[in-house]
Amino acid sequence: MIQLLVVDDEKEVGTFLSRLFTMKGYLVQVVNSGKDFHEIDWNQQRFDVAMIDLKLPDCDGLSLLQHLKQQQPRCKVLIMTGYSTVKTAVDAMKLGASDFMEKPFVDIEVLERQIDNLLNENEYLNQHFIHKLAEESGLIVGESPLMKSLIETAFKVAQKSVNVLIEGETGSGKEVLSRFIHLASPRNHGPFIGINCGAISESLLESELFGHEKGAFTGATQLRKGFFEIAGNGTLFLDEIADASPAIQVKLLRVLETREFMRVGSSGTLRTNARLVAASNENLQQAVDKKKFREDLFYRLNVVTLEIPPLRKRKEDIPLLVRHLIERNGQGDISFSNVAIEKLQQHNWPGNIRELSNVVMRTLTLADHKSEITANDLSLTNSQFTHKKEPPNETETTENLLEEWRKKLVADFNEKDELMLEEILTEIKQLQSTIGKELVLQALQKTYGNRNEAAKRLQISIRKLRYILNEKNQT
Repeated sequence: MIQLLVVDDEKEVGTFLSRLFTMKGYLVQVVNSGKDFHEIDWNQQRFDVAMIDLKLPDCDGLSLLQHLKQQQPRCKVLIMTGYSTVKTAVDAMKLGASDFMEKPFVDIEVLERQIDNLLNENEYLNQHFIHKLAEESGLIVGESPLMKSLIETAFKVAQKSVNVLIEGETGSGKEVLSRFIHLASPRNHGPFIGINCGAISESLLESELFGHEKGAFTGATQLRKGFFEIAGNGTLFLDEIADASPAIQVKLLRVLETREFMRVGSSGTLRTNARLVAASNENLQQAVDKKKFREDLFYRLNVVTLEIPPLRKRKEDIPLLVRHLIERNGQGDISFSNVAIEKLQQHNWPGNIRELSNVVMRTLTLADHKSEITANDLSLTNSQFTHKKEPPNETETTENLLEEWRKKLVADFNEKDELMLEEILTEIKQLQSTIGKELVLQALQKTYGNRNEAAKRLQISIRKLRYILNEKNQT
């Protein structure tokens, strides 16, 4: 017989739950305080599932949760939260709770279904399903305890219609995690739309988010729906939310509070049912303290906060990540030597997975036709081992090379008062090769090693791209 433990200080709630689940054939025990909870003989009584209220008069429900999981780790726990926030309930899930339910119970059938799901849940199949969804979204979980805990919490949170804030360093995979949340949620049949708030001007961002009417501004030749409207019952991902202007923050606050918005140039009100997932590489609490971000908007976004660990804290996953990147590039027959992997694990990775991806793609490109990548093949520069540094764009790189050559030419002429034209022409040819190769490598870095896309951006053929990488002269 299934044994159910109910911990709630409201005797009416305990009586109701006891009658409800006794009618379903469960053996139910109800306790109304932390004192009664600690008097349970855990060696004699084994519970299949427990329902614990987070707010008790004589103790904290979280401490009871921890004690229960220590005594009976296999017992499934449903947190009941009436006075506490959803954020605290999510903290409970991080401590081992399987799910949570907000009080008062509006839909008894939903409560019964939650308990049934917990009892029928097969942990092995559930883990397999979670990892399958992660793989589908492009998220590599690996062996890191931090990532395993994160993905399990994200999966549980995905089932709830709550706003999620993802924090993590640049390049750590915030958008990939948001895609996982979307796929794991009941909204997975709806669209997933992502937008970077820091990459678009304020006026354009407003139009992108909320849409605009025909004639709302110069160039608005037709009505356009915004992402809040297009997302419908799906998920809207707002990356780098800290970069949104104060005016945009005000409009976002209104949407979160009322679920209503207006297109630019319209006085009509529209509603949205989209789930909002926001992300920032900047700590939003610190941004609030610095008066750079609205406190009320922060609290609306901060219902559930998930923090992605940086790559330097999950270096045990680097071999798996490297294998994934190799296969994604269609070069599964290539492998990295153990020494090469060790060298990668010694790096601090300030640019996180994005930097690792760039390094792997760059190394594969330069070490063409090799079956095993050695430590000497790794395309790592000294700057990558010291401090975070944004990669230069193509124009800056080319200008630096030309400027260095020009200075050398002027210095030589001033010193000798004469020039050897043939030598200069040879140097120009070498410079052309160097610049061409640097531009190709930059294009490959931006396209994550996709040669077809890189060639398209440079408006050259794949064959010419290969020639440039091999430093063969073109006629």
